[in-house]
Amino acid sequence: MKKMLFVMNPFSGLRKAPKVLTEIITIFNRAGYMVNTYMTKAPFDGEEVVAEYAKDMDLVVCCGGDGTFNETVSGILKSGADVPVGYIPAGSTNDFANSLHLPLTILNAAREIVEGTAQPLDLGRFGDRYFSYVASFGAFTKVSYATPQSVKNTLGHAAYVFSGIAELPQIKSIPVKIEIDGEVYEDEYIFGAICNCTSMGGIISLKPELVDMQDGLFEILLVRAPKNVAELTECIAAINRKDCQCRMMTFLSGKKIKVEMGEAVDWSLDGEKADGIQSVEIENIHHAYRLVKRVEEA
Repeated sequence: MKKMLFVMNPFSGLRKAPKVLTEIITIFNRAGYMVNTYMTKAPFDGEEVVAEYAKDMDLVVCCGGDGTFNETVSGILKSGADVPVGYIPAGSTNDFANSLHLPLTILNAAREIVEGTAQPLDLGRFGDRYFSYVASFGAFTKVSYATPQSVKNTLGHAAYVFSGIAELPQIKSIPVKIEIDGEVYEDEYIFGAICNCTSMGGIISLKPELVDMQDGLFEILLVRAPKNVAELTECIAAINRKDCQCRMMTFLSGKKIKVEMGEAVDWSLDGEKADGIQSVEIENIHHAYRLVKRVEEA
């Protein structure tokens, strides 16, 4: 019988997953897996468990939000194991799962894992940490990690929207020098994202045709500081229509990025906080891990 490590964050989203835990395990058992289950209890403990036990497993599956997935993949890379990962999205926004077109119904996601195929995906290295889909700074960045879990559980995706609106009066521009594969860009920005996804924080989205999660490149979105109300209105309108080519935004692709800021600024890595960083090097690790999912027909 094959061995599986199953990591669940029991507090993610609306806490629906623990209610169907028996059904989840049954799906995996009937597919021939002996399931070893771990319930996370503190930040990064899921990463530690995966790093310790992944090498002895045939498959690692996590159930939770994008932060739980981040910990799981980070643990696999730290273990050095070449083991595929499955993801049952059970968070409040599930940005990464939406970008991958994974089922958002918990049991359907479990079934897709046992029926799917392992496919290589890129990963980001942010200093000495990893991110699976986005590293961002500036406006709306702290919404994902600063919104209380109780509010997320009550309001779901709306919690992010309301928190983002509440943050608008506090938005400030940040002097940034960013080098992308040798090309330097310097300006004052209110938001920046190095991403491999189509949705960020449930608020900012990219058109699917602009994103390839397997090409070894990041998409880089930089939003300049509006100088007046008209420019702010233009910027908001562009975000709403997913238009990254307007004059308020810079949209690029790249593999290696170096960011230098005029002050220490908090970042968000897959929705989790990275404290006060003034300078950081970011790199796309091509085909860093394998995710089990259903192969989409062309």
